[in-house]
Amino acid sequence: MKASLVIPTLNEAASIAHVIRLFRAAASEANGTIFRGDPLDWEVLVVDGASADGTAALAEAEGARVLIERRRGYGRAYKTGFGAAKGEVLATADGDATYPVETVPGLVRKLLDERIDFLTGNRMAYLDAKAMTTEHRIGNRLLNVFVGVAYHHYLQDLPGQRLVDSQSGFWVFRRAVLDRVHLTQDGMAFSEELKLEVVMRGLKLVELPIRYGERWGRPKLSSWKDGIRNMMFLAEKRLDVARERARGAPVPFARSNDRGLPP
Repeated sequence: MKASLVIPTLNEAASIAHVIRLFRAAASEANGTIFRGDPLDWEVLVVDGASADGTAALAEAEGARVLIERRRGYGRAYKTGFGAAKGEVLATADGDATYPVETVPGLVRKLLDERIDFLTGNRMAYLDAKAMTTEHRIGNRLLNVFVGVAYHHYLQDLPGQRLVDSQSGFWVFRRAVLDRVHLTQDGMAFSEELKLEVVMRGLKLVELPIRYGERWGRPKLSSWKDGIRNMMFLAEKRLDVARERARGAPVPFARSNDRGLPP
């Protein structure tokens, strides 16, 4: 089975080689143990935002396939990656070494064995004290509360009837999910949009605790600006969902004209 790890990057020269090596070591070990007899054929796909520090060259030197995506945005990078990925199973992580990429192969095993559609990591479970600023923590909590209130009807089947970490960017999911979800966001709101679409389209989502560490390099988030944009998106999205009965379901990502590939 083919599988793809998609990593968006922007000036991650300090960490990208470490992330890829850590993942490849774990994937190799898993192919000799939990995937013995049916090893996964992994590709590492780095979607680089035209980094100025040599990130793309470092990723290529580690055997990654690199796409240069000059259009800005976290969601834009993932749309590009998902459109180009060859795997039947897709996994994601950041290039700054915050996410535990060494756990990805085991999560794929869980996804397949338990017939789960989408696994997402809960960063709040084992959060490094230096991993988030105070503003980032407050913003995450506010967004999580708003998601729980505005989308309560759709979260009934989740443990605790809520998403503990709506902003996590650590996912493992079946490619077939893209045939069901409608993705519109190019910015940070993409993360919450993807998870909400999975839940609202009746797919099986499971949230798991993960360790989230201190990033290598300078943070790029603007906590309040991104938080306000995310909140506005969540409100608009909820209204759009309410209108679907009249307009019909929107076109899924995998069938849309925008498959995410760079021009």
